[in-house]
Amino acid sequence: MMAFSIDKQTIDELNLLGKFRTDSVYHLFNRVKTRGGEQLLDNMFRSPLTDAAAINARSETFRNFQELALSFPFDVQQVNQMREYLDVRGSSNAVMVMAGTFIRKLLSGLTRDERFKKNVQGLQATIVTLNKCYALTESMRLASGAYENRVQAIKTILQNKKLETLRNTDIYQSLSVQTIGYYNHLLQNQFAAELEAVLQFIYEVDLYIAVSDVAKAKGFNYATALASEDNKFWVEDLRHPCIDKAVGNTVLMNGERNVIFLTGANMAGKSTLMKSIGIGMYLAHMGFPVAASRMEFSIRDGLYSSINVADNIGLGYSHFYAEVMRVKQAAIAAASGKRLLLMFDELFKGTNVKDAYDGTLAVTEGFADYRACLFIVSTHIIEVGEALQQRKNIHSVFMPTIMEGSKPRYTYKLEEGVTEDRQGMMIIRNEGILELISYQGHIIV
Repeated sequence: MMAFSIDKQTIDELNLLGKFRTDSVYHLFNRVKTRGGEQLLDNMFRSPLTDAAAINARSETFRNFQELALSFPFDVQQVNQMREYLDVRGSSNAVMVMAGTFIRKLLSGLTRDERFKKNVQGLQATIVTLNKCYALTESMRLASGAYENRVQAIKTILQNKKLETLRNTDIYQSLSVQTIGYYNHLLQNQFAAELEAVLQFIYEVDLYIAVSDVAKAKGFNYATALASEDNKFWVEDLRHPCIDKAVGNTVLMNGERNVIFLTGANMAGKSTLMKSIGIGMYLAHMGFPVAASRMEFSIRDGLYSSINVADNIGLGYSHFYAEVMRVKQAAIAAASGKRLLLMFDELFKGTNVKDAYDGTLAVTEGFADYRACLFIVSTHIIEVGEALQQRKNIHSVFMPTIMEGSKPRYTYKLEEGVTEDRQGMMIIRNEGILELISYQGHIIV
């Protein structure tokens, strides 16, 4: 399968990544406890899936864990000790492993060599962790699916007679050097691959519990992935996942209506809606919970946005030219035949109104012909909407502004059609700007 296509600008505009950015989508889901769990989270965020069956299987696993309502049963320090213990790769020869264990024991008595003590602590932590893992696999009652087979595979490893004998070892009883040496060889060599699988399972459990807990706490749900040929995006009560008490909206796009033309005043919520759609689409491709009541989507080859285009002093680009180059990049991507979601907020705001009108109209009509792509464009220039009314595959919606006296109120709720709101000058007057720049009854120019 082809990798999901997304560039750095889109990732930054949607604020998807950023471990230490408290407002990022990544940070919202980063409730894992182990280093391995965090690595899995990183990998999933950086590699969205493009296979509907794989996405639905992962979503089903998250849903099953949410229904189980498990608490992470492992001690993180012991898991780390197990990791360090298994990372010791000595000789594959049992006699050499035994000899090395005796030497470490001898040195621990003669010097301050801590390796033998660390060896014993790692072994003890491994035994405790394996027992907790076995108890977990015994208690898990997952619905049928791919992950049920995963749980059974881990249980089969832990039921091996040699590992079962190990698990029944009393870690509080002094073990002979010979016994420790035998277990070192058993765990670090003979069963190295199997125990690596057990650790990966523990990291997966950490991730699945963490993400499903976020879904439950936030009221998120799981999307259903459809074949790319269906070319459908339908979502009910879509919200921005990082905004508490956000207003939800229903959005429908498909091959017959593949363009959303979005109008509305500043602060009406256009950019937030577009970001919500982009984030929802990205999380859905990861198989993660989305901030919506229901969602069905056809697999996209990639996601492309132009929401906060800045000038580029280093390349000598003005704001307008940077916008043009961004549209050019999107056009090349769409012309390649990929099934994309393309989002443009306030096209050509870096130029004059006439050019912005002509450019927005031409670009919207041009992208509308790529029926395999889904396209969202927002603008202040509502006259463009009137010129696009004859295009059946372009759906005009707006974010309204309600004036309560001289004060605007924003509902953040989509309505059909093109806005007629023109409150810009009223807001300027409300803020007293004209009075501030006036002098003795004359406006300073």
